[in-house]
Amino acid sequence: MKKIFLSLTLVVLGFGITVAQEKGKAKKAISTQNAKTTEEGKKMIAGDNKPAETTASAAPATTLVPDNMNFSKDVHDFGTIQEGPSADYTFDFTNTGKEPIIVQKVQASCGCTTPSYSKDPVLPGKQGEIKASYNTNGRVGPFTKTITVTSNAGIKVVTIKGTVEKAPTSSVPENNSMIKTN
Repeated sequence: MKKIFLSLTLVVLGFGITVAQEKGKAKKAISTQNAKTTEEGKKMIAGDNKPAETTASAAPATTLVPDNMNFSKDVHDFGTIQEGPSADYTFDFTNTGKEPIIVQKVQASCGCTTPSYSKDPVLPGKQGEIKASYNTNGRVGPFTKTITVTSNAGIKVVTIKGTVEKAPTSSVPENNSMIKTN
C-alpha cells in the first residue's frame, strides 16, 4: 500500500513539474513574440535587461497612475446620508503636464453609480472634472464604489463611500374614523 501511495505521489509531482515547465515555456514564447525586433529587442531576448530607450516614433505607453492628472482628492466619504435622493460628488483634477489630457472613458464599479466627465481636452494648467452620482434609493447600509478614469495620460481610480440611512416612513393615520360616511 505504501509503494502504491509513493508511486502515485511521484506521478502527481512529475505531472505538476511538467505543467509548470509548459507554463514557463508559454510565458517565454509570448514574451519573445512581444519583444521588439529592434536591436534593443534582440538584446532583451539574449538576456541583456538594460532599460529601453524611447524613440520619437514610439507610441506612449499608458501608465496605471498618471503623473500629470492631479486630483484634489481621490476618495470622498459622504458620511451618513438619507435614502432617496442621489448623492453627488465632483472630483476635480488639474493637468500638470505639457500635453492636453483627453478623458476617454469613465466606468463605475456598478450600475448604482453614474459617472460623467469633461468631454473636452483638458489643457495644461487647466482643470477637468469627474462627477459621480450614487443612487441611494433602496440601498440602505454602507457602500464603497470606485470609478475608473481612463485617459491618454493613464488610468486613475477614484472612490466614493458612505452609509445610507433608511428614510423615515411617512405618517398616514391608520384610523379611518375621520372619514364620515352616511
